[in-house]
Amino acid sequence: MAAAAAAAQEAEPACLQSFELYESASRFYIFGTNADKTVWRLLKIDRSETSELDIDECSTVYTQAEYLELVSGLDEDHRSTGGVKFVTKFYGIIGFIKFLGPFYMLIITEQRKIGEIFDHPVYQVTKTSMIELANSKSRSSFLNTRDENRYKKILNTLDLRKDFFFSYSYPIMRGLQRNLSDPQEGWSLYESTFVWNEFLTRQIRNCLQSTLWTVALVYGFFKQGQICNIWEGHYVHTHC
Repeated sequence: MAAAAAAAQEAEPACLQSFELYESASRFYIFGTNADKTVWRLLKIDRSETSELDIDECSTVYTQAEYLELVSGLDEDHRSTGGVKFVTKFYGIIGFIKFLGPFYMLIITEQRKIGEIFDHPVYQVTKTSMIELANSKSRSSFLNTRDENRYKKILNTLDLRKDFFFSYSYPIMRGLQRNLSDPQEGWSLYESTFVWNEFLTRQIRNCLQSTLWTVALVYGFFKQGQICNIWEGHYVHTHC
């Protein structure tokens, strides 16, 4: 176990691609893992704080076995208030938004692979969810629920299932020439007019000084097909 834990610490994930959301009465717990589920990270969100986004990222890198043990331990710790409950699996945080009341977290709950660029998968968003961060106690302090619900309905009219795509490992918000001549990663990639959710992710990126938990969405068009000839097949793709 010690050797596995040491190996996990050394294998810091370059990107997280799958997430498990759990909730207790006082916190949300998000466990993120890499593509082959060999390393896990933990993010905690305070549900009692309503005026500010209170997020804490654990520095520990967990193995699969340690992740399961941690979930069990958290459930036991919160037993007196109902334990820890699984909410949903998802594939990335789109961002956080606040109207008049609590914060909401926008997440990708379904995705579809639509192509590859240099063996880096590109995905289209096919389903999203908006998670209210406030618990029942802090929610009771909010007023103007009619206006709050109106703003939520306006947001829900935005169809994120169409023409929004992303890649965990390839910066699709930049052109091919720029990626080849001036490769960049992490924070600087969000400083682009082509990242649709730059503002929505700004608070969590500022808080954690990291882009590990968020995905940079690009709005536009992506199509990829295969051109075959006698000797070999070639892929051509277009995105804008």
